[in-house]
Amino acid sequence: MRIAVLDDYQGVALTSADWSPVTGHPTRPCTVDVFRDHVHEPAALVSRLEPYDAVVVMRERTPLPREVLARLARLRLVVTTGRRNPSIDTDAATEAGITVCGTESLASAPAELTWALVLGLARHLVPEATGVREGGWQTTVGRDLAGHT
Repeated sequence: MRIAVLDDYQGVALTSADWSPVTGHPTRPCTVDVFRDHVHEPAALVSRLEPYDAVVVMRERTPLPREVLARLARLRLVVTTGRRNPSIDTDAATEAGITVCGTESLASAPAELTWALVLGLARHLVPEATGVREGGWQTTVGRDLAGHT
């Protein structure tokens, strides 16, 4: 079985999960190919994915519409990071006998990112970090959040 991992821009797919149950299977080992670039054109995407039995997509980065899924005769499984992915035509996948499933969602991640952004804005983190990298030092005064939330 061949597995394609799409749009792994950061190169973290193979270290973010334990792939050994599929790559090290004693009787049916799978090969995993990771693609760090994005293929936008449907024809080019079909060409890339034709030899694969399974595809792992990173969120909504690469849409899998009906016209793409219909041309992937070998494809049997699509896994998306997260519980739902509106860029996958699940009706077309079901009609083609392709199973679509997702990974666990990290419910705390959006809230944590929101607070990181709030703190970064309140403390002028980006301009201050840029200034230090350029040889400068503190040029602004951050704002306390206490009493402002």
